[in-house]
Amino acid sequence: MPNTDVIVIGAGPAGLFSAFYAGIRDLSTRIIDALPEPGGQLTALYPEKYIYDVAGFPKVRAKELVTNLVNQVSPFQPVFSLGERAETLERVENGWRVTCSSGRAYEAIAVIIAGGLGAFEPRRLVAPGVTEFEGHGLSYAVHDLESYRGKRVLILGGGDSAVDWVLMLKDVAKEVTIIHRRNSFRAHAASTNQMIAASEAGQVHVLTPYELKSMEGSTRVERVVVFNNVTKEETTLQVDEIISMVGYLTKLGPIANWGLNLEADRVIVSPAMETNLPGVFAIGDIATFPGKLKIIATAFGEAAVAANHAAVIVNPDQKVEPGHSSDSKAGPMPVAAHPAVGPASSD
Repeated sequence: MPNTDVIVIGAGPAGLFSAFYAGIRDLSTRIIDALPEPGGQLTALYPEKYIYDVAGFPKVRAKELVTNLVNQVSPFQPVFSLGERAETLERVENGWRVTCSSGRAYEAIAVIIAGGLGAFEPRRLVAPGVTEFEGHGLSYAVHDLESYRGKRVLILGGGDSAVDWVLMLKDVAKEVTIIHRRNSFRAHAASTNQMIAASEAGQVHVLTPYELKSMEGSTRVERVVVFNNVTKEETTLQVDEIISMVGYLTKLGPIANWGLNLEADRVIVSPAMETNLPGVFAIGDIATFPGKLKIIATAFGEAAVAANHAAVIVNPDQKVEPGHSSDSKAGPMPVAAHPAVGPASSD
């Protein structure tokens, strides 16, 4: 008999909240993630970025949201198996066994897959100088906003992340320039309009339709050559830092071989977040169903649904409906602010 009630695969927002809700139902959990600390994309890609669509928070930094989620689940003492990628999923008596890249195998009665977009990595730039300046002025994520204070920053991209960083850095950096290969941006209209207004006020520089031609410098990047892809006119910009936000490459990874019903590399689930494998659920970006919205707000709801249905599998005499948490004696006790994201036990 497995000694853990639920294994959660993925320590992003959906995974952490599902472990919390499992705790509310008095279930033990193990959280497995390939990254060395909790938070998923929020921690790995944009910890300093503000998130605006979480209920109850007019805005919250990604890393602060992760810290709060870790604090929320901590009283239920989940076991974190971080830095371990889930490789295989196999049926065992009364549950499931997950074998990880570390060689360790863990068993539980139910499994909640919260793998986000799967394995992901930033889309690499292709231009002279890129390879030597990665980590020496060229970054694919912003981990410390203050490290850009007083510097000349170039941002590449036209989506939400690129535009959001322009708006966040304009009051920190000495100079912010964004280049995008098209004249129109894919970011939310409100954010794009704010950026255009900042450009008209001389607070930022917006160059379209421009692309990167090369990076130059000695031990760190010092300048770039960009070009207008219509007129072919070239311009040299003096820069201290480059942030590339041109997208990410994702793949399902080992999960694709687990016998799950898939649609476009997403796991098909029922309204109860159940997969075709009994006792295995999927939530968050990795799950798909008619009318699916890939946002954090809905992922939290999916996490609660999956955890409550998992509770019935672990304890068949229980009901799916948990009642109100404010009436439950199983609720967490208050905890102090977590000193750091990533309290990992990896036994």
